[in-house]
Amino acid sequence: MLELLKSLLRWLLGTQEKPVERPAPPTASKPAAPKPAAPKPAAPKPATPQPAAPKPQRPPRTVPVPKQGRQLAYAPQLDGDADPGEIVWTWVPYEDDPAQGKDRPVLVVGRDARTMLGLMLSSQSDRDGQRHWMALGPGDWDRDSRPSWIRLDRVLEIDEDGIRREGAVLDRPRFDRIAAILRRNYGWP
Repeated sequence: MLELLKSLLRWLLGTQEKPVERPAPPTASKPAAPKPAAPKPAAPKPATPQPAAPKPQRPPRTVPVPKQGRQLAYAPQLDGDADPGEIVWTWVPYEDDPAQGKDRPVLVVGRDARTMLGLMLSSQSDRDGQRHWMALGPGDWDRDSRPSWIRLDRVLEIDEDGIRREGAVLDRPRFDRIAAILRRNYGWP
């Protein structure tokens, strides 16, 4: 009776069980033919790593304090070219391992044809009070408006083709404050 009720319930709900197919017992008259081998699945292609910021052909390099011919200047023009007074993004090599580096903001402080002189920025708060670093404050170059610090003792020489994008224009009072410190403490002309 219970089996009859179960069958009736399955029929009403539309969930009837399908009959189980059982293989026929093998016959002695004919041996079974071997099954063809299934094709091997193609090996998955490894994911291609995407670099965060490819190195420019001629990466920026650290140079000594500029001497004659390369002056500090303030001449920002948002025209697609990196000009003094603008903060641009470029690949900057690490000081302890120049073969490695990262994309970071750089303040352009001078220009000589297609070569720019720049000072790197950092948003690491542990820079406060460190020698050779000056608090710059927040700016449009950082999408999160974090305060930034600028490194005054490491001058980067950057080829124009190594610039990724223009980030912002640094206001004249902050640029003039940086220029005064560079002239007074670091021997800039």
